[in-house]
Amino acid sequence: MDDLLTTRLLLHPLTVAEAERVASGEPGPDDRWAPGYPAEGDVEGVRDFLNACAATGNPQPFGDYEIRRREDGRAIGGLGFNGPPDEAGRMTIGYALIPSVRGNGYATEALRGLLEFARARGIVCVKGDADHGNIASQKVMLAAGMRQVAEDERVKFYEVTWAEPDG
Repeated sequence: MDDLLTTRLLLHPLTVAEAERVASGEPGPDDRWAPGYPAEGDVEGVRDFLNACAATGNPQPFGDYEIRRREDGRAIGGLGFNGPPDEAGRMTIGYALIPSVRGNGYATEALRGLLEFARARGIVCVKGDADHGNIASQKVMLAAGMRQVAEDERVKFYEVTWAEPDG
């Protein structure tokens, strides 16, 4: 599968071998990781991805992606789908960036790119959530076009829906 391109980023669909290296924290000779990558959220995400691969096979194109800066090719985070679409065409996403690059709009740009990708493939709803205290993540989802639809005592829930798929 090809990389997804945004203005400043390359969203690289992870292979099982790449995800295993991220989970171990040991880069291979061709990996270009920014200092601090992978962060805890990246490792957690690829472990879920690897479990899904072991259980049902590689879910790409609805799997995990490494977020890389186009300017230097360095991995700065990850994002992806938390499983395949359901029968109604709905999915859930997650994302993480290393602390040193936060506040530069990368998460919003990456999420917008992944949302456009999902819509073009017939997905009609993408959901996400953030803890009440994670204001930055809440702002990312809002800036990417999602809206808050609910909350409980711990988490705010967001989604974007499309009346019709794009394409």
